Amino acid sequence: MTLHALILAGGRGSRLGDVRKARLRVGGIPLLDRVVRRLHDLPVLLATGPGSTPGFNIGVEIPDDSSSYAGPMAGISAALRHLGPDTGPDDLLLTLAVDTPFLPEDYATRMIAALTSGADAAFAIWGGELYPTNAIYRLCPALQKIHETRPHSPKALLRSLEAVEVDWTDDAGENPFANLNTLTDLLALGRRAIATGK
Repeated sequence: MTLHALILAGGRGSRLGDVRKARLRVGGIPLLDRVVRRLHDLPVLLATGPGSTPGFNIGVEIPDDSSSYAGPMAGISAALRHLGPDTGPDDLLLTLAVDTPFLPEDYATRMIAALTSGADAAFAIWGGELYPTNAIYRLCPALQKIHETRPHSPKALLRSLEAVEVDWTDDAGENPFANLNTLTDLLALGRRAIATGK
């Protein structure tokens, strides 16, 4: 089994003045660096959005499959197609949104464990809220769904694979998947970083 990690870092950050979220800092640390720390030396793919890659110098940068998809699904599709030719029957793709600076330390471990029941995919949940960009897929079934049904979103892909939930509600006092879309979010996450020392 090979586990690949895909960081979804292609968002335009339109509600933040069209900045690359990956370069924003929370608690003095760039978002991309915070997410990479949770991957514990896994091979990293970085979905960078449509067009040219921005030169983050982390992992393998791949432009989105924007001819077929939009949003996070464009990054997931690009990664699946990139890995497709060399995919083994037990290979997995772990996805993470770059704007989730407080991902759990055991994120990868618990997501992998969720597939031991035979599920083809799993996604994170906290407090009843779904986080479909924070998920894990068996590569072969996910590639097959991309070719057959062309799902329009991560949620649709997960639904087509009958994904299981991985619930962190009882394990984390604060939402470990809180993400950053606005200046208010950036300030709140910065305060959280200071308060928790993380």
